[in-house]
Amino acid sequence: MKVSCRPTFQDADIGSYRENTATSHHWIARPSPKGRCRTCSKTFGSKVCSLLNETVAMSCSWCKEVCHNKESCFNTKKIAGESCNLGAHANLIVPPTWIVKLPCKETENSKQVFAIKPIPSSTSKPLLVFINPKSGGNQGSKLLRTFQWLLNPRQVFDLTEGGPAIGLDLYKRVPNLRILACGGDGTVGWILSVLDDLKVSSSPPIAVLPLGTGNDLARSLGWGGGYTDEPLTKILSNIEDGEIVKLDRWFLNISPNPKADLSNCEEGKKTLPLNVVNNYFSLGVDARIALEFHEAREARPGKFNSRFRNKMFYGQAGGKDLIRRKYKDLTNYVTLECDGQDMTSKLKEMKVHSILFLNISNYGGGTKPWGTSGLGQFQPPSTDDGMIEVIGLTTYQLPLLQAGGHGSSIAQCKKAKLVTSCTIPVQVDGEPCRLLPSIIEIELLNTVNMIAKTKKHGTSTKKENIEKISLPLKLVSLLNYENEHHRKENLKEEAFPLGSVSISYDTDLLEIRPQISSLLKEKEAKNDSENQEKEEGKTKDSQKTTNWWFLDSCSGEKFFRIDEAQEHLYYVSDICDQELYIAEQREPADDVISDATKAEPDGDDVSHVSTSSSSRNSQESGDYG
Repeated sequence: MKVSCRPTFQDADIGSYRENTATSHHWIARPSPKGRCRTCSKTFGSKVCSLLNETVAMSCSWCKEVCHNKESCFNTKKIAGESCNLGAHANLIVPPTWIVKLPCKETENSKQVFAIKPIPSSTSKPLLVFINPKSGGNQGSKLLRTFQWLLNPRQVFDLTEGGPAIGLDLYKRVPNLRILACGGDGTVGWILSVLDDLKVSSSPPIAVLPLGTGNDLARSLGWGGGYTDEPLTKILSNIEDGEIVKLDRWFLNISPNPKADLSNCEEGKKTLPLNVVNNYFSLGVDARIALEFHEAREARPGKFNSRFRNKMFYGQAGGKDLIRRKYKDLTNYVTLECDGQDMTSKLKEMKVHSILFLNISNYGGGTKPWGTSGLGQFQPPSTDDGMIEVIGLTTYQLPLLQAGGHGSSIAQCKKAKLVTSCTIPVQVDGEPCRLLPSIIEIELLNTVNMIAKTKKHGTSTKKENIEKISLPLKLVSLLNYENEHHRKENLKEEAFPLGSVSISYDTDLLEIRPQISSLLKEKEAKNDSENQEKEEGKTKDSQKTTNWWFLDSCSGEKFFRIDEAQEHLYYVSDICDQELYIAEQREPADDVISDATKAEPDGDDVSHVSTSSSSRNSQESGDYG
């Protein structure tokens, strides 16, 4: 049997990619397979064959099913027309039929080579995997190869090649999308910041495979403090069955302190390395230790290549500070407000050497500084309550955190304001710097979805509903479409807003047509009512849109019309991004549009045309579809 490379996408015409939605098996030779033959249920024995490099079995690279390489078990004629079910992780795999390669003329002026055309379902949870191959020693590169084998290689992205923006932009409209971040907490923050930039309306839930050093967010979500060679098939099952939880994110607004005397201040920076807090923000002695570690690692990176050495450095630095007590006077240079209440006197009373704003339960490699110190006085902390915990730490309490100790609970607040009058070390999610005297305001930015690891590892029988969304609906006139269909931005600006439609991404176009027609009738009835008091000659300008097309606004560099005969083949997610567009199909009135504009669109208009008889009949009656 001739073996070819695994097809990871379909090279179909932009108007015919829905004609084949089934995935075929892709058989490859396996000299030493495991498991049992799917046909005869017998094991694959002979070690001699594997030593001689003989093909003992044939395996499907998608579903991973295996057959003996003999006619009775592997009948090519029977298997040839069989569809592949994609195996145990079918709900997470992006089938090759979803990934459509765009025609060359559509990619000339764009970096986009592929378009994602998903078929939504309540069980499908397509997964995007982002890996830093350099993370975790050699673990990252091994994981990259394994995920590419278990999933579609085109849903696995190397973060060293362009970052997460390419993958997120390509898949951002896929319903029920899930993300796996393989790296440290910084990798998660990077992905979240790109999602902010892309203005993704519904945040895809993110799971974490911890490969970094701190991994406090991964610990808080139940994924542990580091990857310990757990089978990736088990991790994929955990991601599919994991619980979706909310995570608050906080914005840091920094401005110079105009009252501070800079002449006696140490050198520092005017801005922070990050302006969004996912895990924690702190200033004082703990940030100084993090800064020392950061500077030492930059100077001699080879010395900090193991977690044990890193912890040793932190322990030594903490011991030195216990003796030196450099930040014993921290409260003389800092004022704190929580929800408008001055907490500076409380800081001085506690004689804190560090102030910590904690958004998750873990801090500094797995410690829990909030502990139970606030029981009775405060609410139980949560990652989605819109409040951040404020904790005071002394040089005596810091070393005890590793032994299960905790700090002093100061407040839970929705807004906080810090004013510093000297240069102080600070850190945001483990990224440290020396900050010049500043006014620091902390307030809630947004809430995102994360995936928490649950104890149950079996396949979940619970079906998740596909999220309903409200899409703005806009109408493009026939005249504008015929003249400007290849100028997408012009059409978007000139489109007339009709209102909004409430739909789910698994709705096909035929299902949504009655809702849009009803909206058009309501709009026209309102226009008729407004025009009753106008002169009879002016009412002719109000035209009724009795027939219309759906427009595909996201598959290429221009708009495409969807043939009515094919509307049942397309989902809403196939044709739109943030807005849904329709175009008039009626012939324009003679007194509004001249005969010169009634010509058919030019040859550059490649609309989704069906070869069926119904499609041809619609074209003969004036539908250019």
